[in-house]
Amino acid sequence: MADIRRAVRESLAGLAPAAASPTTARNAGVLAADARTGGDADAAGGGSPAFLAGPLVLVALSGGADSLALAAAAAFEAPRAGLRAGAVIVDHGLQAGSDAVAARAADQARALGLDPVLVRRVQVGATGGPEAAAREARYAALTAAATELDAAALLLAHTLDDQAETVLLGLARGSGGGSLQGMSPDAGLLKRPLLGIRRAATRQACADQGLEPWDDPHNLDPSYARVRVRERVLPVLEAELGPGIAEALARTAEQSREDGEAFQQQIEEFIEDVCEPAEAGIAVSVAALAANPSALRQRVIRYVVGAEFGVSLSRAQTLEVARLVTDWHGQDAIHLPGLTARREAGLLVFAAVE
Repeated sequence: MADIRRAVRESLAGLAPAAASPTTARNAGVLAADARTGGDADAAGGGSPAFLAGPLVLVALSGGADSLALAAAAAFEAPRAGLRAGAVIVDHGLQAGSDAVAARAADQARALGLDPVLVRRVQVGATGGPEAAAREARYAALTAAATELDAAALLLAHTLDDQAETVLLGLARGSGGGSLQGMSPDAGLLKRPLLGIRRAATRQACADQGLEPWDDPHNLDPSYARVRVRERVLPVLEAELGPGIAEALARTAEQSREDGEAFQQQIEEFIEDVCEPAEAGIAVSVAALAANPSALRQRVIRYVVGAEFGVSLSRAQTLEVARLVTDWHGQDAIHLPGLTARREAGLLVFAAVE
């Protein structure tokens, strides 16, 4: 419980109002406790509720052990940092009684002192498979609620175990270096305080606080790839290679994110000097691309196409474009989704197709 609270405290640190004083934090703690007990904080010497005007953070709450432990920690830590804490529960409607599960989670959130508490029912499509479709619907509902309430942050309960599973799934898909980066602990509005916390710790934290989590039956359904990784693949790796596999995968993700951020900074500085407008698109200096390592060259190509045209190139497409730089022998323009790439007068020219 202490580890989870500490992780949430660190995640919220950048959101706390600068004027929050020790007295404010102490009074906020009294008021937060009062909200849970139904008493009168002012009568108990709690002080002014002025902190209630502070920035709002929302917890994405499913009722499972991870999000319930996160909600309890946020309810404890947010008022002490001069922040308000609320919750959003998404009902996917994918199983009988899902509305009752959502209502129970909402009741638990209110009992913890979270306010506001929203329940959002969503329609889950079929694009990309059931896992991807449910995730897309969930994130859309969560971000819409955060926007509606002008929340400063949306806290997600992904744990170290989730991070390890994400890295393995990305590797299996052949997603390249990006898959090794896993999930970011801080991605703008989205914050994941528990990426350094094991799943077992969240369940223990719930038990220690008398909180009863809901166990989603989908988390044991082997038709889902993530469940197979969790229940079969990781245990085999632990048994065959020794303990600590999940932690090692999480460390790899952290180091890969650092490398990726450094690359991104290099790219942003690089393109300012080597790009220029072109008819219906953008052009990049061939000489500048050729003078740099292939890893940077290919990242620049993907970045330019993504930023200018909103198209995500596959590795095969990226390498084909890169050959216009490194293996030029007068070949024609390369046709990509919604655009073409051609070499012309020392420039690699990307142009939109009508």
